[in-house]
Parts: sequence; C-alpha cells; structure tokens
Amino acid sequence: MASYAKDPRCIAMAKALVPLLRRSCPENASGFGGSYQVNLDDEEAVGLGGVELIRAAMRKAARQLDWKVETIGWIGTRFGTMVAVRDTREVPSEHRTVVDAAMYERMNAAMARVSSEPPEVPVQRGSVALMTQEFRAAVAEA
Repeated sequence: MASYAKDPRCIAMAKALVPLLRRSCPENASGFGGSYQVNLDDEEAVGLGGVELIRAAMRKAARQLDWKVETIGWIGTRFGTMVAVRDTREVPSEHRTVVDAAMYERMNAAMARVSSEPPEVPVQRGSVALMTQEFRAAVAEA
C-alpha cells in the first residue's frame, strides 16, 4: 500500500482536519473521546484523492492531537464513501463522566434521526451531516 504521509494533498487535508478533530472531542474532556466521520459522494472522494488518502489525512491529523487512532474507509456504501477516525486512548477517570455523557447524547441523537418521521431532525453538533459539511468547507479552503 502506498504511503501518503508526504503527499501535499494529504498534508494540506490533515492541516485542515486538526481543528475539526479537536472540536469533535467533548467539552471539558481534555481532548479525549473524539471521533470524526464524513460521508461523501464516491466521485467527490475520488476527486479529493480517494478513500485511502482521506484516511491517511485523518490519521495524520489525529496523531497531531496525540490520539491513538483507529480509522475506517469504504467506498460504494449506500451512503457513498464513508471515512472515519476515532480516538481509542483509555479515557482517564477524571474525564470519563464527560466522555460517557457525550457518547450517550450522540447515541440518543442518532436514534432520534433513525426513528423520526420526515421531516428530518435538525443538524446538530457532532452529527455526520455537520461533520461532512465542515470537512468540505475546510478542504475547499486548504
């Protein structure tokens, strides 16, 4: 597998992603518990360099925040291309309550979206729809 670490597109994308990943962490959790997912059209992902380059940029950005990283990337899902990164570090006990509460809130919001009847529930902080919009804007600026 090719390394994208020195690819200028990867470097620029990672630079744009750092503040987005930082913001994905729950407030008052000292940077723990972050995760970020984008759902792009397959053609859009290819235009940005492909799923592997996007994953590499997410890993690079997450490592700059000292995250222990887990990424996924799939092209051709029913949602298009899905790429995600997650911080898998053990959360210190002093931040566990905050991280758990944020995870519970995300799960409740996801369940509300899945079970809601149209019209859709509004886009909220931490939702994949909002993260995808932020990602597009950040990459366009970079």
